[in-house]
Amino acid sequence: MLKKVLPIAAALVAVVLLTVACTNDGTQTSSQAPNSEKNTANKNETPDQNKATLPEPVLQKTDQGEDVKALQQVLNQLGYQISITSKFDEMTTWAVTDFQMQQGRLPITGIYNKVTKKALQQKLDSNKTLTPGSALNKPDGNKKVVTNPHEVLELVNKEHSLPDGFKPKNLVVPDVNFPFDGFHEKKQMRKVAANALEKLFHAANDQAGLELFAQSGYRSYDRQDAIFASNVEAYGEEAANNVSARPGESEHQTGLTMDVTSPDVGFHLNTDFGKTDEGQWLKEHAAEYGFIIRYPKDKETITKYQYEPWHLRYVGEKAATEIMKKGITLEEFLGKK
Repeated sequence: MLKKVLPIAAALVAVVLLTVACTNDGTQTSSQAPNSEKNTANKNETPDQNKATLPEPVLQKTDQGEDVKALQQVLNQLGYQISITSKFDEMTTWAVTDFQMQQGRLPITGIYNKVTKKALQQKLDSNKTLTPGSALNKPDGNKKVVTNPHEVLELVNKEHSLPDGFKPKNLVVPDVNFPFDGFHEKKQMRKVAANALEKLFHAANDQAGLELFAQSGYRSYDRQDAIFASNVEAYGEEAANNVSARPGESEHQTGLTMDVTSPDVGFHLNTDFGKTDEGQWLKEHAAEYGFIIRYPKDKETITKYQYEPWHLRYVGEKAATEIMKKGITLEEFLGKK
């Protein structure tokens, strides 16, 4: 009997030793251990399937697609509560502009670019509070009055006027040639446009050997009122409205426009400028610096203004390139002709 028991006892001892060895080797033997390991892994891994990542390309009004959708998702994470349309619409433009205005150091353009992306990412990473709409009111659907006069693609014309009392932020005097001395308000532009104008003038005057001069940039509401009244007195209201904007309807008040000229036309602003070397160069190269010839030839029925080869409007390089390449107006580009 003892001989039979000994082998059984030895087997039991072997099982115990094997179990201890496995436990000492780190192998989990408790029936609860796998669940504990799973719980630990879940605790350490916290993937957020709904977290959007910021897109890489430059995006602006009229763009659409997955990159715009990703941007809209990020803006919603920050509290903007805009519809996910995958279209860079008025609400998306408003949200981007409002965010830029709240940062204090960003160019206020309404365009999503590298610097805006960096600031958005920093805001997401910091978890600091943001109050959407604290810098710029939401669009109210009024098509007559511009609701976002700070964005560089905003349309200002006879059907879209600037809000009462609007004055652009960050007005500066660009370091370019003027045909007159001393300070005058019309020397000014918004900083983002002034920086671009300086690059354009450097390319035209220093590299291409031309003689380009800046003649008239920013105009206040009161200044535009006086100009329009003078033209009405000289030519009558109907004719004045073809060559001059009513107060509140002038692009000059946005700070994004500069009328340019040259010695070949006596520093005047007339259609002969379009035939000069400077005028021809601008037609070919202005878009490279973010400018368009705002009132092109044979587009008077759309712009409601005469041909003005001297009138440059800053819209950013991306939009300017498409507008000038296609030979269209800002109205056509925005689908508001």
